[in-house]
Amino acid sequence: MPVSPALTVLQLGELASPPALLVGLLLLALVIVVGRVVLAIAWRLVLIALVVVTLLWVLGVLGLA
Repeated sequence: MPVSPALTVLQLGELASPPALLVGLLLLALVIVVGRVVLAIAWRLVLIALVVVTLLWVLGVLGLA
């Protein structure tokens, strides 16, 4: 038996109210912003590690390290 969209909204109760939706969207935005900052830092660390490992490998191949 198909469920109508109106019935689904009624079953959500307080979660479907505008303030609850606003809080949920604000929390989602916060998670996305924090995730972007963390990923930006992680990318920098990975790139720095890549350069350091490459330099050490090249120095090792040349017999300087």
